Amino acid sequence: MSPLIPRVHSTVVRTASVHFVVDGYGNIFAPLLPLLLTRLDLTLATAGAMTMLFQLAASVSQVGFGHLADRWRPRLLLLAGPVISVSVLSLVGAATSVPMLAAILIVGGLGGAAFHPPAAALAYRLGGARPGLAMSVHITGGSLGFSLGPLLFAPFVQRFGLEWTPVLALPGLAVIAVLLVRMPAIALPPADSLGLRALWPYMRPLTLLYLIVVLRTMTSIAFATFMPVMLTRQGVSLAYAGGAVAAYLFASGIGGFIGGPAADRFGPRRVIALSLVLAVPFLFGASVSSGRTFIILVAIGGFFLQSTLPVNVTFGQALAPVSAATVSSLMMGFAWGTGGLSVPFVGMVADRIGIEATLGALSLVPLGAAALALPLPERPPVRVQTPPAADPL
Repeated sequence: MSPLIPRVHSTVVRTASVHFVVDGYGNIFAPLLPLLLTRLDLTLATAGAMTMLFQLAASVSQVGFGHLADRWRPRLLLLAGPVISVSVLSLVGAATSVPMLAAILIVGGLGGAAFHPPAAALAYRLGGARPGLAMSVHITGGSLGFSLGPLLFAPFVQRFGLEWTPVLALPGLAVIAVLLVRMPAIALPPADSLGLRALWPYMRPLTLLYLIVVLRTMTSIAFATFMPVMLTRQGVSLAYAGGAVAAYLFASGIGGFIGGPAADRFGPRRVIALSLVLAVPFLFGASVSSGRTFIILVAIGGFFLQSTLPVNVTFGQALAPVSAATVSSLMMGFAWGTGGLSVPFVGMVADRIGIEATLGALSLVPLGAAALALPLPERPPVRVQTPPAADPL
């Protein structure tokens, strides 16, 4: 057995597994986009607007849910959010109009938003002396689900048709029921360490981290959203395009898993800056490549780009040791959602100059994010989180 396993609390593993399911269904829209473009007569700009609406619901709203989770029944949000997300997002293929599609994405996104802040805060609290590892396990669960979702959704729809996607809710709900049945109660933090006002003394480093996440997310979402359209326009099948996206996102998930432990050892600032810089040549190379070379380069670029994901969350929580769920929502949901707001504009540019040229320009954005990491402290103050005595794996 790996020496890392005893350091991971069983509850972190369960929430990571639920995260796998929630984020897997959260990626049902992009792999089906080539078919939805034709069925609903969407332009790329409209498709980007649909992605923006989903990001607003699934990400930006996490600030509200994080604030709520710090004050009221985080366990309820942890339980109800995944059920709503999976049940509603499975209806994407049944949408018969743009307003109906928008409503499905918004409601399903809100379900995922309710889950993320309390789950991330719980993972950090149970991380003990290695919060980076615990957060990596938790976030990697979501990243792997997000990456592997297209391998289920695209072939299923290609075989049975868009109208059968509601059936996909059944396996997801069954897995969630098994995983959440043993979820423990979650203690609320002290009242004097709650809310956005408590974060004011830590505003400068949190703002830098927030901007880093925004720029990284803008790049990541644009690649994930428009890659299937670009590949199918080059003549490949929907299933092949879904596999390419899955390879990109799977490599991104592995990068996220490596990033947390690396930050525990080498320091979060160094890991953030170096990984963002290393992502640039591979993503740019992918934008001017095709076929197998494209998949290899974009996967490596995704590995480095997303290795900062758990690091930003744990770094933010370590720098601002108050309102854990609120900090998580700022570093994850709100920043991701803000990055997602750029997608309609990316789609408009892609309509004019082409997807390849647009992604090539976006591949340079991580350089700006890396520059923002330089003023951050080398390491945050050491605050050891002591996990409960419950069953660590």
